[in-house]
Amino acid sequence: MNDDGKVNASSEGYFILVGFSNWPHLEVVLFVVVLIFYLMTLIGNLFIIILSYLDSHLHTPMYFFLLNLSFLDLCYTTSSIPQLLVNLWGPEKTISYAGCMIQLYFVLALGTTECVLLVVMSYDRYAAVCRPLHYTVLMHPRFCHLLAVASWVSGFTNSALHSSFTFWIPLCGHHQVDHFFCEVPALLRLSCVDTHVNELTLMITSSVFVLIPLILILTSYGAIVQAVLRMQSTTGLQRVFGTCGAHLMVVSLFFIPAMCIYLQPPSENSPDQGKFIALFYTVVTPSLNPLIYTLRNKDVRGAVKRLMGWE
Repeated sequence: MNDDGKVNASSEGYFILVGFSNWPHLEVVLFVVVLIFYLMTLIGNLFIIILSYLDSHLHTPMYFFLLNLSFLDLCYTTSSIPQLLVNLWGPEKTISYAGCMIQLYFVLALGTTECVLLVVMSYDRYAAVCRPLHYTVLMHPRFCHLLAVASWVSGFTNSALHSSFTFWIPLCGHHQVDHFFCEVPALLRLSCVDTHVNELTLMITSSVFVLIPLILILTSYGAIVQAVLRMQSTTGLQRVFGTCGAHLMVVSLFFIPAMCIYLQPPSENSPDQGKFIALFYTVVTPSLNPLIYTLRNKDVRGAVKRLMGWE
C-alpha cells in the first residue's frame, strides 16, 4: 500500500485478463482461428528466416531487413498469443504481475521496433529504385546493420519509458484488465488517479513512432512512384510495383490498426473495439507478412528451387 492509501497491483500479485469472456460462445471459435494464424506466423516467418540465411542470392539489404521483420514478427506474436490461447481454452485467465510487466514491455518494444523497421525498409526500396547507381554505396552492409540495430534500440528504449510510467500508477486494488494481453491503454483504465500525463506521453511518443514513420514511408513511396512512371521497361515496372506494393500492403495492415489504438486517449477508446483491432494486428498481420512478401516473388521461388536442388 502506498503512503496515500492507494494499493498497487504488485501487492495483489496478479491480473485477470478479461479477454473475450464476455462472449463465451466465441471463445472456442477464436481459439481455433488464433491457433491457425499463429501456426501460419511461425511456419511462414521461420521459412523466410531459414531461406534468407541459407541462400546466398538473398544476402541483400532487402532480405536482410525482411529477415529482421520475420524474426520480429515471431517474437511479437509469441509475446502475447500463447497467453491468449491458454485464456481462451480454459477458465484460468490470470497473469502474474511480473508476467504482465514483461508482456507489456516486449509487446510495446517489438511493436515500436516494427514501426521504425518499416521506415528503414521503405528507404531501402527508395535507394534501390531512385538511386540505383549509388545503391551499393548507400546500402553498405555495415550501414544496414546500423539501421537494424537503431530500429531495435529505439523500440526497446521507448518501451522502457512507457512501461515504467504505466507501472508506477496506483491501481487501488483493481486487477481486472479488460483486454487479452497487458497493453498500456487497458492498464491506464484501471488507475484511480488522474492519468492525463500518461495519456499525453503515450500520444506524443505514438505520434513520433507511428505518424512520423508513416509520413516518411509515404514520402519514400511517393518518390518511388514518380521514378517508376518515368521507366520505359514494362518488366522493370512490374517488378518494382510488385515489390513496393507488397511493402505498402504490410505498412497499411500494421499502421492503420496501430493508429486506431494509440493515437487517441484510452478514455475515448471502446475496450471491446480495441480488443478486436488488437487481435488483427497481433494475430492476422504477422501471419500475412510472409505470404505478401513471398507470393509471386521470383527471388524467393528461385531460392526454393536451389534449396531443393531443382536448379
